[in-house]
Amino acid sequence: MIVVKVGGAEGIDYEKVAEDAASLWKEGVRLILLHGGSAEMGRIAEALGHPPRFLTHPGGLQSRLTDRKTLEIFEMVYCGLVNKRLVELLQRHGANAVGLSGLDGRLLVGRRKAAVKYVEDGKVKIHRGDYTGSVEVVNTGLLHLLLEAGYLPVLTPPALSYENEAINTDGDTAAAKVALAMGAEVLIFLSNVPGLLANYPDESSLVREIPAERVDAPEYMALAQGRMKKKVLGAVEAVKGGIKRVVFADGRVRNPIRRALAGEGTVVR
Repeated sequence: MIVVKVGGAEGIDYEKVAEDAASLWKEGVRLILLHGGSAEMGRIAEALGHPPRFLTHPGGLQSRLTDRKTLEIFEMVYCGLVNKRLVELLQRHGANAVGLSGLDGRLLVGRRKAAVKYVEDGKVKIHRGDYTGSVEVVNTGLLHLLLEAGYLPVLTPPALSYENEAINTDGDTAAAKVALAMGAEVLIFLSNVPGLLANYPDESSLVREIPAERVDAPEYMALAQGRMKKKVLGAVEAVKGGIKRVVFADGRVRNPIRRALAGEGTVVR
């Protein structure tokens, strides 16, 4: 079992990802894909006159401020445009893909945050009313049902809260939750860089391997820039939960999943 998280940043080649995933699926490899959509979300939100806003949290991480209108645009982009584009590409390459959000069949369920701490002008403040949360439960029965029937699941946030509300949730940590719940051997994060870089954005400074017991060490966490921080946190959760191998790999190249499996990128094992 392989779980692949396909990022949503500019430059990732969904055609190459779909071609590779379909080829593996036709060989009998059990795959689950999850995807993002941040770049497309930004473009469409701007066009609709509701540009994205981000909060910086005390630890330095950023998250999307998700009011109800943002959540509706999020659902339109992630569950609609991006998800169906990837399903279409997989079908074109011969894989019988099924696209689902975390809402469908209570696939991804978690707790909506009552309040979010953020930093503004050097002061810690509290934001309430955000539709955000974190995945705590994965409907593995539904995923096994799809896999055993020969489908390739293509998953996306949002998740569902315990109060049955849609909640924006981080796709990288959701991928780690799915990988752990499904007992995956490998979790792959595909992004628009070749892996974790010692001197970002110098791609020649690729860090080839990180021992699993050191993945959350300060020297490695300090290398994670921007969205890569959440991918590293997803890797931390995965390896601590027992996933044998996590790979940060390049989603712009031909055969990106096979290359990741062959050790190209940053390997945590």
